[in-house]
Amino acid sequence: MNASRTTLRPPRHQFDPRVLPWWRAQWAIATAVPVVPLAVLGLLIAPARSWLLVPAAVLLVIGLATTIVMPVWWHRVHRWEVTDTAVYSLTGYFWRTWRIAPMSRIQTVDTTQGPLQRSFGLSTVVVTTASSAGAVTLEGLDQEQAAALAERLTELTDATPGDAT
Repeated sequence: MNASRTTLRPPRHQFDPRVLPWWRAQWAIATAVPVVPLAVLGLLIAPARSWLLVPAAVLLVIGLATTIVMPVWWHRVHRWEVTDTAVYSLTGYFWRTWRIAPMSRIQTVDTTQGPLQRSFGLSTVVVTTASSAGAVTLEGLDQEQAAALAERLTELTDATPGDAT
């Protein structure tokens, strides 16, 4: 008897290239949240100027470097794929996380968008399973691609025997 065997390999698809400016915008906002108040207070409060502006400058440099470098790095290593039997995702560079959700374990398929993500024409597909490890999240997909993927996953899950528990 020759049983078919699944080989673990990197998922085939990269996220949409528009994910780069979306991730950069997120980092820029995260950088601005502490830097702007520190800088404003440092400019307004003369006695505290140095101990407010120095941390603001350090955070700004770190934030700008991260905003430029991290999205490119993430885009190179984050992958996803959907087959007739499972949803796959691969994240991380140093600590790699492979998430595989068999169709028989999928409980819900959600498509979400925040306002920033929507402004870039992107969506996130969240595949919730019966696993305690949590959902498989595919963020940074084109809106139409995400909708089609959610529809396909729903059809595949419905056609797969099992009760997803």
